[in-house]
Amino acid sequence: MNKQDLMAQLRETTGLPKEQAERAVETVFDLITQALKRGEEVRIVGFGSFFVGTRRASPGRNPRTGERIDLPPTKQAKFRAGKTLKEAVS
Repeated sequence: MNKQDLMAQLRETTGLPKEQAERAVETVFDLITQALKRGEEVRIVGFGSFFVGTRRASPGRNPRTGERIDLPPTKQAKFRAGKTLKEAVS
């Protein structure tokens, strides 16, 4: 399922007009993104948690030259499924 499919399902389930369904989905994604940018964790009980994790520095190779390089630590968005979601998919 992609974002367009999600919006279509929301329209079918709730009866919302297309524009409102699109705005609702976009707003949820924007709010989660903004919270993660601020370093906050987003917990949705029964579904899961979105949080920012830090990936430690690691060695790498330049694909063109084969030269060894050091990759710096980076931040990345992560998701941890909640108990109800885990049980639903098992």
